[in-house]
Amino acid sequence: MLIDLLIVIVKIAIMLAFVLGLVPVLVWAERKGAAFIQDRMGPAKADIFGLRLAGLFHPLADALKLLFKEDFVPEDAHPLFYRLAPVFAMAPVLLTFAVVPFGDTIEIFGRKVPLQVADLNVGILYVFAFSSLTVYGIILAGWASGNKFSLLGGLRSSAQMISYEISLGLSIIGVAMVFGSLKLSDIARAQGELLFGVIPKWGVVVQPLGFILFLVSVFAESARIPFDLPEGESEIVAGFHTEYGSFKFAMFFLAEYVHVVVASGLIATLYFGGWQIPYLYADGFHLFGKVLHLPFALVVIMQVLAFVVKVLFFCWFFIWVRWTIPRFRYDQVMRLGWKVLLPLALANIFITGSVLLLFGGAKPL
Repeated sequence: MLIDLLIVIVKIAIMLAFVLGLVPVLVWAERKGAAFIQDRMGPAKADIFGLRLAGLFHPLADALKLLFKEDFVPEDAHPLFYRLAPVFAMAPVLLTFAVVPFGDTIEIFGRKVPLQVADLNVGILYVFAFSSLTVYGIILAGWASGNKFSLLGGLRSSAQMISYEISLGLSIIGVAMVFGSLKLSDIARAQGELLFGVIPKWGVVVQPLGFILFLVSVFAESARIPFDLPEGESEIVAGFHTEYGSFKFAMFFLAEYVHVVVASGLIATLYFGGWQIPYLYADGFHLFGKVLHLPFALVVIMQVLAFVVKVLFFCWFFIWVRWTIPRFRYDQVMRLGWKVLLPLALANIFITGSVLLLFGGAKPL
Protein backbone atom coordinates (compact mmCIF):
# COMPACT_ATOMS: atom_id res chain seq x y z
CA MET A 1 0.00 0.00 0.00
CA LEU A 2 0.94 3.67 -0.38
CA ILE A 3 1.52 4.21 3.35
CA ASP A 4 3.82 1.18 3.58
CA LEU A 5 5.76 2.42 0.56
CA LEU A 6 6.11 5.89 2.08
CA ILE A 7 7.35 4.41 5.36
CA VAL A 8 10.02 2.41 3.51
CA ILE A 9 11.09 5.48 1.52
CA VAL A 10 11.37 7.56 4.71
CA LYS A 11 13.48 4.87 6.39
CA ILE A 12 15.78 4.68 3.36
CA ALA A 13 16.12 8.47 3.36
CA ILE A 14 16.97 8.48 7.08
CA MET A 15 19.59 5.76 6.56
CA LEU A 16 21.22 7.53 3.61
CA ALA A 17 21.15 10.89 5.38
CA PHE A 18 22.79 9.41 8.46
CA VAL A 19 25.49 7.39 6.69
CA LEU A 20 26.38 9.85 3.94
CA GLY A 21 25.95 12.88 6.20
CA LEU A 22 28.39 11.39 8.68
CA VAL A 23 31.13 10.99 6.04
CA PRO A 24 32.22 14.68 5.84
CA VAL A 25 32.15 14.84 9.63
CA LEU A 26 34.44 11.79 9.77
CA VAL A 27 36.80 13.34 7.22
CA TRP A 28 37.07 16.40 9.46
CA ALA A 29 37.38 14.26 12.60
CA GLU A 30 40.07 12.13 10.93
CA ARG A 31 42.23 15.19 10.25
CA LYS A 32 41.58 16.80 13.60
CA GLY A 33 42.15 13.48 15.37
CA ALA A 34 45.43 12.93 13.55
CA ALA A 35 46.51 16.46 14.44
CA PHE A 36 45.55 15.95 18.09
CA ILE A 37 47.46 12.66 18.34
CA GLN A 38 50.51 14.16 16.57
CA ASP A 39 50.34 17.45 18.52
CA ARG A 40 49.62 19.82 15.64
CA MET A 41 46.73 22.05 14.53
CA GLY A 42 45.22 20.19 11.59
CA PRO A 43 42.83 21.88 9.13
CA ALA A 44 42.08 25.45 10.15
CA LYS A 45 42.46 27.72 7.09
CA ALA A 46 39.44 27.27 4.81
CA ASP A 47 36.77 29.85 5.56
CA ILE A 48 33.45 31.21 4.30
CA PHE A 49 32.87 34.92 4.92
CA GLY A 50 35.62 34.84 7.51
CA LEU A 51 34.18 31.88 9.41
CA ARG A 52 36.51 28.91 9.86
CA LEU A 53 34.67 26.76 12.41
CA ALA A 54 37.78 24.79 13.39
CA GLY A 55 38.33 23.55 9.83
CA LEU A 56 34.79 22.24 9.18
CA PHE A 57 34.82 23.80 5.71
CA HIS A 58 37.79 21.71 4.55
CA PRO A 59 35.65 18.65 3.62
CA LEU A 60 33.46 20.97 1.53
CA ALA A 61 36.56 22.38 -0.20
CA ASP A 62 37.77 18.82 -0.89
CA ALA A 63 34.41 17.84 -2.40
CA LEU A 64 34.36 20.87 -4.70
CA LYS A 65 37.96 20.28 -5.72
CA LEU A 66 37.33 16.63 -6.64
CA LEU A 67 34.08 17.47 -8.40
CA PHE A 68 35.72 19.96 -10.78
CA LYS A 69 38.96 18.08 -11.43
CA GLU A 70 39.58 16.60 -14.86
CA ASP A 71 37.95 13.20 -15.28
CA PHE A 72 40.16 10.99 -17.44
CA VAL A 73 40.60 7.35 -18.38
CA PRO A 74 44.23 6.09 -18.60
CA GLU A 75 45.37 4.93 -22.02
CA ASP A 76 45.97 1.32 -20.96
CA ALA A 77 42.82 1.04 -18.84
CA HIS A 78 39.68 -0.94 -19.70
CA PRO A 79 37.16 1.92 -20.10
CA LEU A 80 34.00 0.09 -18.93
CA PHE A 81 35.41 -1.73 -15.91
CA TYR A 82 37.55 1.26 -14.98
CA ARG A 83 34.36 3.31 -14.62
CA LEU A 84 32.35 0.56 -12.90
CA ALA A 85 34.92 -0.26 -10.20
CA PRO A 86 34.10 2.71 -7.89
CA VAL A 87 30.41 1.78 -8.06
CA PHE A 88 31.15 -1.83 -7.08
CA ALA A 89 33.24 -0.55 -4.17
CA MET A 90 30.59 1.87 -2.92
CA ALA A 91 27.18 0.23 -3.46
CA PRO A 92 27.58 -3.03 -1.46
CA VAL A 93 28.88 -1.21 1.63
CA LEU A 94 25.94 1.19 1.57
CA LEU A 95 23.43 -1.64 1.10
CA THR A 96 24.85 -3.51 4.10
CA PHE A 97 23.54 -0.85 6.48
CA ALA A 98 19.97 -1.61 5.39
CA VAL A 99 19.64 -4.44 7.93
CA VAL A 100 21.18 -2.57 10.88
CA PRO A 101 18.42 -1.58 13.38
CA PHE A 102 18.73 1.94 14.79
CA GLY A 103 15.75 1.59 17.15
CA ASP A 104 13.00 -0.70 18.41
CA THR A 105 9.72 -1.39 16.65
CA ILE A 106 7.22 1.48 16.84
CA GLU A 107 3.60 1.86 15.76
CA ILE A 108 2.69 4.30 12.95
CA PHE A 109 -0.84 4.56 11.51
CA GLY A 110 -1.75 1.29 13.20
CA ARG A 111 1.23 -0.51 11.66
CA LYS A 112 4.21 -1.95 13.51
CA VAL A 113 7.29 -0.40 11.93
CA PRO A 114 10.80 -1.70 12.74
CA LEU A 115 13.35 1.10 12.78
CA GLN A 116 15.52 -0.45 10.10
CA VAL A 117 15.17 -0.51 6.35
CA ALA A 118 14.94 -4.31 6.00
CA ASP A 119 14.20 -6.60 8.95
CA LEU A 120 15.39 -9.84 7.37
CA ASN A 121 15.28 -13.25 9.04
CA VAL A 122 18.78 -13.88 7.69
CA GLY A 123 20.21 -10.45 8.49
CA ILE A 124 23.66 -11.77 9.38
CA LEU A 125 23.88 -13.75 6.14
CA TYR A 126 22.84 -10.61 4.26
CA VAL A 127 25.72 -8.73 5.92
CA PHE A 128 28.17 -11.44 4.87
CA ALA A 129 26.84 -11.50 1.31
CA PHE A 130 27.12 -7.78 0.65
CA SER A 131 30.25 -7.04 2.67
CA SER A 132 32.14 -9.69 0.69
CA LEU A 133 31.19 -7.99 -2.59
CA THR A 134 33.27 -4.89 -1.86
CA VAL A 135 36.46 -6.74 -2.74
CA TYR A 136 35.27 -7.03 -6.35
CA GLY A 137 35.36 -3.26 -6.75
CA ILE A 138 38.94 -3.09 -5.51
CA ILE A 139 40.11 -6.05 -7.62
CA LEU A 140 38.35 -4.63 -10.66
CA ALA A 141 39.96 -1.22 -10.12
CA GLY A 142 43.41 -2.80 -9.80
CA TRP A 143 43.06 -4.84 -12.98
CA ALA A 144 41.15 -2.32 -15.12
CA SER A 145 43.58 0.54 -14.44
CA GLY A 146 46.33 -1.06 -16.53
CA ASN A 147 48.90 -0.16 -13.86
CA LYS A 148 51.19 -2.66 -12.14
CA PHE A 149 50.96 -0.90 -8.79
CA SER A 150 47.16 -0.89 -9.01
CA LEU A 151 47.18 -4.59 -9.86
CA LEU A 152 49.40 -5.35 -6.86
CA GLY A 153 46.98 -3.44 -4.64
CA GLY A 154 44.04 -5.41 -6.01
CA LEU A 155 45.83 -8.74 -5.45
CA ARG A 156 46.74 -7.74 -1.92
CA SER A 157 43.13 -6.80 -1.27
CA SER A 158 41.77 -10.11 -2.52
CA ALA A 159 44.19 -12.12 -0.36
CA GLN A 160 43.52 -10.00 2.72
CA MET A 161 39.74 -9.94 2.47
CA ILE A 162 39.43 -13.65 1.72
CA SER A 163 41.64 -14.41 4.73
CA TYR A 164 39.70 -12.24 7.16
CA GLU A 165 36.22 -12.89 5.74
CA ILE A 166 36.41 -16.39 7.21
CA SER A 167 37.32 -15.20 10.70
CA LEU A 168 34.71 -12.44 10.47
CA GLY A 169 31.96 -14.94 9.71
CA LEU A 170 33.04 -17.44 12.35
CA SER A 171 33.31 -14.76 15.03
CA ILE A 172 29.59 -13.88 14.68
CA ILE A 173 28.43 -17.50 14.91
CA GLY A 174 28.93 -17.37 18.67
CA VAL A 175 26.56 -14.39 18.92
CA ALA A 176 23.95 -16.22 16.81
CA MET A 177 24.29 -19.29 19.05
CA VAL A 178 23.83 -17.31 22.27
CA PHE A 179 20.84 -15.26 21.12
CA GLY A 180 19.32 -17.97 18.90
CA SER A 181 18.67 -15.79 15.86
CA LEU A 182 20.19 -14.48 12.65
CA LYS A 183 17.99 -11.37 12.72
CA LEU A 184 19.91 -8.30 13.82
CA SER A 185 16.75 -6.84 15.36
CA ASP A 186 16.28 -9.95 17.53
CA ILE A 187 19.92 -9.87 18.57
CA ALA A 188 19.72 -6.20 19.55
CA ARG A 189 16.43 -6.75 21.42
CA ALA A 190 17.78 -9.77 23.31
CA GLN A 191 20.65 -7.67 24.65
CA GLY A 192 18.12 -5.75 26.74
CA GLU A 193 18.04 -8.69 29.15
CA LEU A 194 20.09 -8.74 32.35
CA LEU A 195 22.52 -11.39 33.59
CA PHE A 196 22.08 -12.12 37.31
CA GLY A 197 19.57 -9.27 37.31
CA VAL A 198 22.34 -6.65 37.12
CA ILE A 199 24.73 -7.01 34.15
CA PRO A 200 23.41 -6.07 30.67
CA LYS A 201 23.45 -9.14 28.43
CA TRP A 202 25.44 -7.39 25.72
CA GLY A 203 27.34 -9.38 23.14
CA VAL A 204 30.68 -8.18 24.47
CA VAL A 205 29.80 -9.68 27.88
CA VAL A 206 28.70 -13.11 26.64
CA GLN A 207 31.16 -13.24 23.70
CA PRO A 208 34.33 -11.36 24.71
CA LEU A 209 36.64 -13.43 22.48
CA GLY A 210 34.19 -13.21 19.59
CA PHE A 211 34.13 -9.44 19.97
CA ILE A 212 37.92 -9.16 19.74
CA LEU A 213 38.00 -11.46 16.70
CA PHE A 214 35.20 -9.50 15.01
CA LEU A 215 36.87 -6.17 15.78
CA VAL A 216 40.21 -7.19 14.27
CA SER A 217 38.54 -8.82 11.25
CA VAL A 218 36.36 -5.79 10.52
CA PHE A 219 39.44 -3.56 10.65
CA ALA A 220 41.06 -5.81 8.04
CA GLU A 221 37.87 -5.81 5.93
CA SER A 222 37.77 -2.01 5.92
CA ALA A 223 41.43 -1.96 4.71
CA ARG A 224 42.39 0.84 7.05
CA ILE A 225 45.69 1.18 8.89
CA PRO A 226 47.17 -1.09 10.17
CA PHE A 227 45.60 -3.26 7.44
CA ASP A 228 45.86 -0.83 4.50
CA LEU A 229 47.91 -3.16 2.31
CA PRO A 230 45.68 -2.58 -0.77
CA GLU A 231 46.80 1.07 -0.72
CA GLY A 232 50.24 0.98 0.94
CA GLU A 233 51.43 4.44 -0.13
CA SER A 234 55.04 3.83 0.90
CA GLU A 235 55.19 0.55 -1.05
CA ILE A 236 52.89 0.66 -4.11
CA VAL A 237 52.21 4.40 -4.64
CA ALA A 238 48.48 4.33 -3.81
CA GLY A 239 47.58 0.76 -4.70
CA PHE A 240 44.33 0.01 -6.45
CA HIS A 241 43.28 3.67 -6.89
CA THR A 242 46.63 4.97 -8.19
CA GLU A 243 45.11 5.82 -11.58
CA TYR A 244 41.91 7.32 -10.22
CA GLY A 245 41.15 11.00 -9.86
CA SER A 246 38.24 13.41 -9.76
CA PHE A 247 34.88 12.00 -8.64
CA LYS A 248 35.88 8.36 -9.18
CA PHE A 249 38.58 8.72 -6.53
CA ALA A 250 36.02 10.50 -4.34
CA MET A 251 33.78 7.41 -4.54
CA PHE A 252 36.60 5.16 -3.29
CA PHE A 253 37.31 7.71 -0.56
CA LEU A 254 33.61 7.84 0.30
CA ALA A 255 33.33 4.04 0.34
CA GLU A 256 36.12 3.80 2.93
CA TYR A 257 34.31 6.08 5.36
CA VAL A 258 30.93 4.48 4.71
CA HIS A 259 32.62 1.17 5.54
CA VAL A 260 33.74 2.69 8.86
CA VAL A 261 30.17 3.80 9.65
CA VAL A 262 28.69 0.41 8.71
CA ALA A 263 31.35 -1.47 10.68
CA SER A 264 30.71 0.75 13.71
CA GLY A 265 26.97 0.10 13.39
CA LEU A 266 27.53 -3.66 13.29
CA ILE A 267 29.87 -3.57 16.30
CA ALA A 268 27.31 -1.56 18.26
CA THR A 269 24.44 -3.87 17.21
CA LEU A 270 26.12 -7.22 17.75
CA TYR A 271 28.21 -6.54 20.84
CA PHE A 272 27.06 -3.34 22.57
CA GLY A 273 23.30 -3.64 22.67
CA GLY A 274 22.52 -1.67 19.51
CA TRP A 275 19.85 0.84 20.51
CA GLN A 276 19.52 -0.66 24.00
CA ILE A 277 20.20 1.44 27.11
CA PRO A 278 20.78 -0.62 30.28
CA TYR A 279 17.66 -0.77 32.49
CA LEU A 280 15.58 1.28 30.01
CA TYR A 281 12.48 -0.45 28.67
CA ALA A 282 9.41 0.67 26.74
CA ASP A 283 7.71 2.07 29.86
CA GLY A 284 10.81 3.71 31.39
CA PHE A 285 13.79 2.92 33.64
CA HIS A 286 13.64 -0.15 35.89
CA LEU A 287 15.94 0.52 38.87
CA PHE A 288 16.07 -1.17 42.28
CA GLY A 289 12.69 -2.77 41.78
CA LYS A 290 11.00 0.52 40.91
CA VAL A 291 9.91 1.94 37.57
CA LEU A 292 10.63 5.52 36.49
CA HIS A 293 7.91 5.95 33.89
CA LEU A 294 8.76 7.89 30.72
CA PRO A 295 6.69 8.75 27.62
CA PHE A 296 7.12 6.13 24.91
CA ALA A 297 8.18 8.78 22.36
CA LEU A 298 10.95 9.93 24.70
CA VAL A 299 12.12 6.33 25.17
CA VAL A 300 12.31 5.84 21.39
CA ILE A 301 14.30 9.07 20.95
CA MET A 302 16.71 8.07 23.73
CA GLN A 303 17.24 4.64 22.17
CA VAL A 304 17.95 6.07 18.71
CA LEU A 305 20.37 8.59 20.24
CA ALA A 306 22.06 5.77 22.17
CA PHE A 307 22.66 3.92 18.90
CA VAL A 308 24.05 7.07 17.24
CA VAL A 309 26.40 7.72 20.18
CA LYS A 310 27.72 4.14 20.04
CA VAL A 311 28.32 4.42 16.30
CA LEU A 312 30.14 7.74 16.74
CA PHE A 313 32.31 6.25 19.48
CA PHE A 314 33.47 3.37 17.31
CA CYS A 315 34.01 5.70 14.35
CA TRP A 316 36.37 7.64 16.58
CA PHE A 317 37.96 4.35 17.65
CA PHE A 318 38.74 3.59 13.99
CA ILE A 319 40.39 7.00 13.67
CA TRP A 320 42.35 6.57 16.89
CA VAL A 321 43.72 3.17 15.85
CA ARG A 322 44.67 4.45 12.38
CA TRP A 323 46.91 7.15 13.79
CA THR A 324 48.36 5.01 16.57
CA ILE A 325 49.42 1.66 15.09
CA PRO A 326 51.81 1.40 12.10
CA ARG A 327 51.03 -0.70 9.02
CA PHE A 328 51.64 -4.44 9.25
CA ARG A 329 53.78 -6.27 6.73
CA TYR A 330 52.03 -8.52 4.23
CA ASP A 331 53.36 -11.70 5.85
CA GLN A 332 52.27 -10.47 9.29
CA VAL A 333 48.74 -9.83 8.05
CA MET A 334 48.48 -13.30 6.50
CA ARG A 335 49.96 -15.00 9.57
CA LEU A 336 47.55 -13.18 11.88
CA GLY A 337 44.55 -14.11 9.78
CA TRP A 338 45.28 -17.80 9.18
CA LYS A 339 47.37 -18.86 12.17
CA VAL A 340 45.84 -16.77 14.96
CA LEU A 341 42.33 -15.51 14.22
CA LEU A 342 41.01 -18.60 12.41
CA PRO A 343 41.99 -21.13 15.16
CA LEU A 344 40.68 -18.78 17.85
CA ALA A 345 37.38 -18.32 15.99
CA LEU A 346 36.91 -22.09 15.74
CA ALA A 347 37.83 -22.47 19.42
CA ASN A 348 35.29 -19.78 20.33
CA ILE A 349 32.51 -21.68 18.55
CA PHE A 350 33.47 -24.91 20.36
CA ILE A 351 33.64 -23.21 23.76
CA THR A 352 30.34 -21.37 23.21
CA GLY A 353 28.59 -24.57 22.15
CA SER A 354 29.98 -26.49 25.12
CA VAL A 355 28.87 -23.83 27.62
CA LEU A 356 25.38 -23.62 26.12
CA LEU A 357 25.07 -27.40 26.14
CA LEU A 358 26.27 -27.78 29.72
CA PHE A 359 24.17 -24.97 31.16
CA GLY A 360 21.09 -25.51 28.99
CA GLY A 361 21.23 -22.12 27.31
CA ALA A 362 21.14 -23.35 23.71
CA LYS A 363 18.44 -21.78 21.52
CA PRO A 364 17.26 -23.00 18.11
CA LEU A 365 18.14 -20.70 15.19
